[in-house]
Amino acid sequence: MVKFLDLGLQPLANSYLKKKNLNRKEKKFKLEVAFNSKNYLVSIVNTVPKEKMFNNMYPYKSSESKTMQKSFKNLTKKIKQNFKTDFIIEIGSNDGIFLKNFNKQSVVGVEPCKNLAKLTKNINYTTYSEYWNIKLARKITKNKKADLIYSANTLSHIKNLNEIFKAINYSLSDKGILILEDPSLLKCIKNVAYDQFYCEHIYVFSTISLKNILNNFDLEIFDIQNLSTHGGSNRYFIKKKINKNFQIKNSVKNEVKKEIKFGLQKISTFKKFAKKVKKSKIKLLNIFKKLKKKKLNIIGYGATAKSCTILNYCKIGDKFIDYFYDTTSYKINRYLPGSKILIKKYKKLNKKNVDIVFLGAWNFKEEIFKKEKDFIKKGGKFIIHIPTPKII
Repeated sequence: MVKFLDLGLQPLANSYLKKKNLNRKEKKFKLEVAFNSKNYLVSIVNTVPKEKMFNNMYPYKSSESKTMQKSFKNLTKKIKQNFKTDFIIEIGSNDGIFLKNFNKQSVVGVEPCKNLAKLTKNINYTTYSEYWNIKLARKITKNKKADLIYSANTLSHIKNLNEIFKAINYSLSDKGILILEDPSLLKCIKNVAYDQFYCEHIYVFSTISLKNILNNFDLEIFDIQNLSTHGGSNRYFIKKKINKNFQIKNSVKNEVKKEIKFGLQKISTFKKFAKKVKKSKIKLLNIFKKLKKKKLNIIGYGATAKSCTILNYCKIGDKFIDYFYDTTSYKINRYLPGSKILIKKYKKLNKKNVDIVFLGAWNFKEEIFKKEKDFIKKGGKFIIHIPTPKII
C-alpha cells in the first residue's frame, strides 16, 4: 500500500451536531488514501468502526432524490425483463426505494441502520437490521439461494471484502446474478472529485481492481453500465464463472481498456491526482476570499458527506458560508461536522437574500439547476469545485 493523498483530520461525515454540542470536542480521524499495486485497489488507510457510522440515526435516504428514484425505476425494468427474480436480496436496502418495486414475498433487505430498516419493516418487507456477513447469508438463504443480489453504494463501505464476497458466493444460486453499483474511480480521478473519499467510502472501485477481487471468489463481471449517479458510477453485472448463461460483453473489455489507458494501474497517476487536489484547495479558498471581500451573501446547498470532506480539508467554515440548505429532516437545525455551519430547512433560492451558492451536492447538479431555474434567470450563481473550482 502506497499513500498518495492526505486530506487532513476529518470528523465523521454524517455526525451532524446539535447546537448544545457545538463546544464539545469532535472525534476526528486522519483521512489518508492509498493505492495497492498488487490488486490496484484504492482505499482510505484509517478506517472508522462501522457501528459509529451505520446506526439508528443514519441521515441519508435514497428516496429523497428524484435522480435516484429514476435510476432505481429504470434498473427495475431492466431486471424484470432480463433476469429471473423469484428471490432477491438487497445489501444496503436503505429506505426501500429499490425493494418497493418488487413483490414483498420475493425480496429480502439487509440494512444495519435501524432507523432505515424500520421504514421497510413497517410496510411488511422482510428486512434484517444487521451487517452483511456469512452468518447472515446462511440465515437468509437456508431454504433457497438467491436468483439476484443487488447492492448500490454499500459494498464500498464494508472493510472486510473477503467476508462480503464469501457471503455473496454462498447466497447466490449457480445461475444467479450479482449487480453492484458504486462510484467509478476513473470518474473520481478525472474529475478531481476528492470528496468521494470520506469515512464511509473505504474503497472507490475501478473495474480492474474489482476484477482482481472477484477472481478470488470464482466470480466475474459480464457487463458494465456507466451511470451519471453520484458524480459518475459503474453498474457491474456479475456471475459465477460456472454460469454459462451469460456471455462476457464488450462493455467489460472497453472499460478495462479505458482504465488502463488512463493509468489506474500506476501509482504515478494517483500522485498527479494528489497535486491537482492541492491546487484545487488553493483555488477554491481564493474564490471564497474574493467573494467575501465583496461582502456577498454565500450559502451552501446540500449538506452532504462529500461536502464535509471539502469544507474540512479546505478549512471553509461559517466565516465564508452563512448556512446550508438541505431537504433531509434529520439534518435540519443541526450543524455540519467540523466546519460547524448551520443547516436550514430547504427553501427555493431567492436572489434578494442570496448572492452565491456553494454546491455541496454537485452530483445532483442537473436536478438542482432545474429546480432553481428562477434563481439562475435572475443572475444567481453557484460555486462548484468539480473538475476545477469556478463560479457558474
